[in-house]
Amino acid sequence: MRRSRALRTVAWAVLGAGVAAPLARRRLRLHPAVVLGAAGAAPIALCVVRPRTPARDVATCVLQMWAYIAGYEMPNDDPEGLRRRTRVDYPVAIDRVLGLGHPPTIRLQRWLASPGHIRRLDKPLVWAHWMWFFVPHSAMAYVLWRRRDLFPRGAAQMYAVFDLGLIAYWALPTAPPWYAAERGRLEPGPRERQEAMRAYAQAPDAPAARRMMAEYGEQFWKQRWGPLYSLLGGNPLAAMPSLHFATSVMGAHLLSEAGPVEGAVGWAYAATLGLALVYLGEHYLIDLIAGVALTEAVRRATPRATPAAAALSRAVQRLEAMART
Repeated sequence: MRRSRALRTVAWAVLGAGVAAPLARRRLRLHPAVVLGAAGAAPIALCVVRPRTPARDVATCVLQMWAYIAGYEMPNDDPEGLRRRTRVDYPVAIDRVLGLGHPPTIRLQRWLASPGHIRRLDKPLVWAHWMWFFVPHSAMAYVLWRRRDLFPRGAAQMYAVFDLGLIAYWALPTAPPWYAAERGRLEPGPRERQEAMRAYAQAPDAPAARRMMAEYGEQFWKQRWGPLYSLLGGNPLAAMPSLHFATSVMGAHLLSEAGPVEGAVGWAYAATLGLALVYLGEHYLIDLIAGVALTEAVRRATPRATPAAAALSRAVQRLEAMART
């Protein structure tokens, strides 16, 4: 009894530390390894102190994302240092090749956008982008509700995509198209420059690629846009791979396993989001390709990773049983 009580006490302490560390990291100047270690241990601690229920499954995913958000934002705790490390030029060069001489973002904005204005047809694409904050987790909630047997593997795959993408953001911070355009690093070629001069005759200083999501955000949210973007845009220099697209594709895969109608909805959203991300200037095409590659790699690696995951699950279950005896 005393051993189980001590184990529960330790687990609750670990859980509390995992929730608190990301909140206190700046004030206490905690080392990133301490923050990530504490936050990463919190889901395991929850599994020790609470029995398996759908509510615990949801809470475990929430804690996993709490750790992810901390890791996502921390590079931007030193904005100047992050900007010095950020790669700007290599995705531009790759996208010029993929776009047969012109980056697809610029091609799409020249073909579809109205210079200096947000068109009616642009707004659904912006909303598709904003909806992403809910879509991967809504897909997992649906799988938990309708196909609970698929949930453990699906959750492991979805949140593995988040975590592996996070490693790339730390190792190779990469700027999105709008950032490159603002700094004159997404310059058009000669032919493209002539097209731009005709299109922007009334705005010759317009950047090569617009950030249309921010333009519409300022229109729609007005004075609330600044605080809202500050809350949700914790690291603007984390573009490669596109986790927006990677997690949406993973969600489409998992919804397809739940049913054909669900899969059609998932794939329709992923396709719409892919177009929106490139057209709005949020991601390069190569970012999306890298995101798909990450998702497919995780799915292919699942059978090989299953024995290790099962061993970890058994270890946590033994701790859970010890905490109840």
